[in-house]
Amino acid sequence: MKVCIVVEGCYPYVVGGVSSWVHSLIKQFPQVDFSILTIVADRSLRGKFVYELPENVREVNEIYVQDVDWVGAKKKRRKLRLKKQDFQALRSLVLNEEIDWKGVFHFFHAQKFSINDLLMGNDFLLLAMELYQRSYENVTFSDFLWSLRSMYLPLFLCLRTPLPQADLYHCVATGYAGILGSMAKILYEGSTLLISEHGIYSREREEDIIKANWVQGVYKNIWINYFKTMSNCAYDEANQVTSLFEYARNLQLELGCPEEKTLVTPNGIDPERFANIPGKQEGDENFFNIGAVLRIAPIKDVKTLINAYYYAKQREPSLKLWIMGPWEEEDPYAKEVFALVESLQPKDLIFTGRIDVTQYLGRMDATVLSSISEGQPLTILEGFAAKCPAIATNVGNCEGLIYGEGDDALGIAGIVTDTMSVAGLADAMVRLARDRETAKQMGEIGYQRLMAKYQLSHMRETYQGLYQKMADISGVPLENPATTI
Repeated sequence: MKVCIVVEGCYPYVVGGVSSWVHSLIKQFPQVDFSILTIVADRSLRGKFVYELPENVREVNEIYVQDVDWVGAKKKRRKLRLKKQDFQALRSLVLNEEIDWKGVFHFFHAQKFSINDLLMGNDFLLLAMELYQRSYENVTFSDFLWSLRSMYLPLFLCLRTPLPQADLYHCVATGYAGILGSMAKILYEGSTLLISEHGIYSREREEDIIKANWVQGVYKNIWINYFKTMSNCAYDEANQVTSLFEYARNLQLELGCPEEKTLVTPNGIDPERFANIPGKQEGDENFFNIGAVLRIAPIKDVKTLINAYYYAKQREPSLKLWIMGPWEEEDPYAKEVFALVESLQPKDLIFTGRIDVTQYLGRMDATVLSSISEGQPLTILEGFAAKCPAIATNVGNCEGLIYGEGDDALGIAGIVTDTMSVAGLADAMVRLARDRETAKQMGEIGYQRLMAKYQLSHMRETYQGLYQKMADISGVPLENPATTI
C-alpha cells in the first residue's frame, strides 16, 4: 500500500511535536512506501529539512500557500471565463451552500489557469457581490472583496497543485491538509482517507482569529466559517478520524464529524530510549533541575515561563531551569525572549539549543510546559520515561496525562496550572523543589502511566489496525512485497 502523509506547517521542517509523531509513525512501518505532501508558507523553505528522512519515504512534494502565480506570469493569456458547471461549483463554495466539493476539485484539477485571473475576474466578482448583498452590506465592498480574495488565494493555490497518487491519504490535520486529502480521495478512485488530529484544527484557528489584530469585526466570522467549512469537508470524506484524547473527540463531534468515524488513539513513545540515559552529574545535587523541552515560539509562551522562574528563584534558590530546544535567530519572538532574559538577569537559567533529550532528562528533577495550546505533548511522556513529574498549563490533554484519564487510581504525576499564569507556574516550581520526596513519587506515577497506556508499541498496534482497515477498503496489501522481510 502506498501511503501519502499530508501535513501543514511542520514535518520535515520543524523539530518536535507533530513532526516527531510523523517521523516516528513512518519508521514504525518500514515495509510501507510513504510519500510526503507538505504545505508550507513559501519557497524560502524549499528542501530545508531538519529530519533525515527514513528510507521508506519515496518522495516529498512541497506546496506553497504564498507563491508566484506561474501560469499568470505568462505575458499573453486569455480572459478566464468559467463554464456553467464550474461557476456553480465555485458559487457553492463561496456562498457556503451545499458545497459541491467534487465539482470544485475537478474544476481545479482539470484546467490549467491563472489563480490571479480567477480571483481578479468577473466570475469571482459576481460571487463576491452576491455574498456581499446577502449578508455584509454594512462594510465597505472594496475591503470585503480584497479580504475574500486574500482568504481564497492559499486554498486555490493548494487545489491547483498536482497531487501524488496513493492508496491511502493520511492527513495530520483538517484545514488545507484535509482538503487536499479529500480532493485526492475523490480524484483517485479506490483510495482512502485517514485524518489524525493532534489539535482540533478549526477550533485552534478560531482561537487564533479571535485573538488576532490583523482581522477585525465581521471579517473574524468570515475567516472562522472558512476554516470550519474546510474541516467539515475533511470529516465528510474521511473513512476514519482519530483524536488523541476523549475531550478532543467530543470537539470533533460538536463540529459535525460523524460519531461512527471517530476513534481515540493516544500518542506513544519508546521508553527503551530512556532506559539507560545518563543520570545526575557532579553538582546537580545542589539544584532542583527543571527541564523545558520546547522550541522558542509564541505558542510555547516562553516569556511567561521565564517570568515565573524569575520569581520562583527568588523564593527557592535551589531551582535551576534548563530551556532545551531550538530558535530562529531572526525570529521577533526569540528576540523578545532574550531581551527579557537580559532585563531580568535570572540566575541558573540555561539555554541549551537543540539537543538530544536522552542526554539531559536524566539530570532533571521535573519538566515544565508553559504552552497556550497543545494536543497530547510528547515532552510530558518523555519526562515520564525519565521518571520526572510534569508541571504543565491546562491545555490539550495535559491534565489527563498528569492527573489521569481512566487510570485515576494511579495518582497524580505532577501539577497543572492555568495558562499564562506567572504565579501558578512559580508556585508549582517552588512546591516541587521544597518537597522532593513527593516530586519523586509523582515521577514514578508518571512512569507507570506511560508504561500502561502511552508506549510506542501501543500506538503502532493501533495504526497497524487502521492501516490494515484502509488496505482492506482499497483492496491492496498493506506491506510492499518487495521490501517485506
